[in-house]
Amino acid sequence: MSHQTGIKANDTLRKFFSKAASDKSVRAIKVSIVDEELSLSGHEKHHKSWKDDFEKVVKQFILPDVPCYVLYRFDVKSDTKNYDWLLISWCPDVAPIRQKMLYASTKATLKQEFGSAKIKEELHGTIMIDVTLDGLEQSRLSQKAPVPLTMREEEMAELRKAEVGHSTSVSVDSRSQAVSGIKFPMSVAAVTALSIFVDSSEVNYVQFYIDMTKESIELATSDNVSVNLLNDKVPKNDARYHLYMYQHKRNGSQTNSVFFIYSMPGYSCPIKVRMLYSSCKSPFIEELENLYKLKIHKKLEIDNDDVINEKYLLDELYPEKESDKPKFSKPKAPGRGVRRIIKSNE
Repeated sequence: MSHQTGIKANDTLRKFFSKAASDKSVRAIKVSIVDEELSLSGHEKHHKSWKDDFEKVVKQFILPDVPCYVLYRFDVKSDTKNYDWLLISWCPDVAPIRQKMLYASTKATLKQEFGSAKIKEELHGTIMIDVTLDGLEQSRLSQKAPVPLTMREEEMAELRKAEVGHSTSVSVDSRSQAVSGIKFPMSVAAVTALSIFVDSSEVNYVQFYIDMTKESIELATSDNVSVNLLNDKVPKNDARYHLYMYQHKRNGSQTNSVFFIYSMPGYSCPIKVRMLYSSCKSPFIEELENLYKLKIHKKLEIDNDDVINEKYLLDELYPEKESDKPKFSKPKAPGRGVRRIIKSNE
């Protein structure tokens, strides 16, 4: 699914995209999210070469505290009619977190509406120097550089190479690992509730459900819930995803721990529902952690037999170690009673 938040381009933007595809005079297009739609915010014609136009055009489109997208066209090659474009995703650090989330999760939609094949490069900017010519060159260099690996990752890479070198045959027992799971988009309401959960203390609990008709992850409820009432929020006849911020003290200091809870009441749910929630769980968690930068401390799966309370959460966060368990004295081996001293005849 490409529509990450349900936000789509309006008719005006779609028509302009169609025009820009064949109009080589268009140098740049600015796109913003307005009233939950991708909208045309401005465009600029080319004047000189793309490098000469770059900083002047981009500077007039970029505002220090407002996210946007800029589609910037490179010079037309003489031997082809195809135009290569640069997609600039401008998302300043000072922007509200809700806007950051909306723009990050709607970029795939913009690329599809414009045409992913036309976009040759992408540039992400959070400060003004990122969206200059120097910033573009630094981005190109960093993409060419190999990704730094930890010592453990280097060892695993060497191990995989060795395994490939020793494995030259393919049999019916061979298996190729495929990406598992189904990725559904989050609705705007769900993204908004998530942004409040991440960025403030107004809510510490968010519940999501899957809308099978829309094929999307929707907001069920969000609230500020005491840990003693958390169990009452879990539906007993339907599946749900939950996020809970558990505030507690640990070694005298205040600690916040985020739980992701997947609740499935069991076989009372149709098999289609069970399979769908199970398939969507991992991609949903990956999106929360990677796209929305949410640190999840513990992932749980529960059914109707589980009771979520403070003890349950603490046991999951801090499981009892073997060394913490009470030690018992080993009982003496059974004997034959008190040994008697036998007097020698001598």
